[in-house]
Amino acid sequence: MTAIAGSVFTAAQFNTFVRDNFAETAPAKATVPGSYFAVSGTNQIAQRTPAQASVNVSGTTTSTSYVDLSPPGPSVTVTTGSFAAIIITAEIGNNTASQPGRVGVDISGATTEAPDDNYVLRQESNGTSEFQSCSAFRLHTALTPGVNTFKMMYTTVGSSTAAFNFRNIAVLPL
Repeated sequence: MTAIAGSVFTAAQFNTFVRDNFAETAPAKATVPGSYFAVSGTNQIAQRTPAQASVNVSGTTTSTSYVDLSPPGPSVTVTTGSFAAIIITAEIGNNTASQPGRVGVDISGATTEAPDDNYVLRQESNGTSEFQSCSAFRLHTALTPGVNTFKMMYTTVGSSTAAFNFRNIAVLPL
């Protein structure tokens, strides 16, 4: 609609061309506290809500492939675009010197991806089973947009027992 000097807007015109445009701003679209907006396409934004989960009970494994622990997890489910920032932390110990415990992230849902040794927490043990705090950050840039679940998974190397405590995951979908 073009404004012309001396013309009068009707209520319907005002609502269509002025009021409804204000409803398209980020503050007007915000519905979840703690959320933020990410660009989802040209001239498009999507509200994203970060998620975090923790398991503060120790678990162990002797598996040389990635497995869940008892108790399992932690895991979070979020709606992502093609990107997500993934932060994992844990205390890791191992009963055998020079044998690492590893923590990876399994992704399921719109994206299917097993833990990758290139993106893991890894702690070389001194053989005393003492826990050491570790953390890792990954900007994942090849997700399939949609609902994705991110779950921490665990492994050890050789014939050792790796222990994991204070396990945390946070995902910031983009």
